[in-house]
Amino acid sequence: MPNPEKVQKVEELRQLIAQSDGAILTEYRGLTVAEITALRKRLRETGGEYHVVKNTLFKLALGREQGQKLDQLLQGPTAIVFSTRDLVATAKATSDFFRELRRPGVQIKAGWIDGKVYSAEQVAEIAKLPPKEQIVAQLIGSLNAPASNFVGTLNNIIGEFVRTVQAIADKKAAA
Repeated sequence: MPNPEKVQKVEELRQLIAQSDGAILTEYRGLTVAEITALRKRLRETGGEYHVVKNTLFKLALGREQGQKLDQLLQGPTAIVFSTRDLVATAKATSDFFRELRRPGVQIKAGWIDGKVYSAEQVAEIAKLPPKEQIVAQLIGSLNAPASNFVGTLNNIIGEFVRTVQAIADKKAAA
């Protein structure tokens, strides 16, 4: 019979997974409590949460199929960054923190986004992407540009027509 505390922890992890855009698996051995607290504070600003989890409980929360995908990565002590708002900002905050820390054992193991496993290098590339708001603004600008250019062209045609009519009127008035 399963331990009620572990059943509750698995359920909490399931809820966290359901609310998350993705997760970043990290090696945390060598971090002090103060450093973990600093990382959690930095992640909170981006909508991220840092949890030290038991690998077996995390696999149970994921389910059999997803747990098998991460089986090789869930070896040894693992902490997981869950992103609830902006995965790019959370990945950047995590990556920057570990880079600033400069400890060889403390690193990103992998990422897990929409059921797909990403390597540590791919997570680093995700961290280099611009923020979500900037990407949305660029997309809207790209979608808006053709209409804006079309309106500008119409304004130029109408303006040229008006100036031509005015020039003809001025010429007739002078003659």
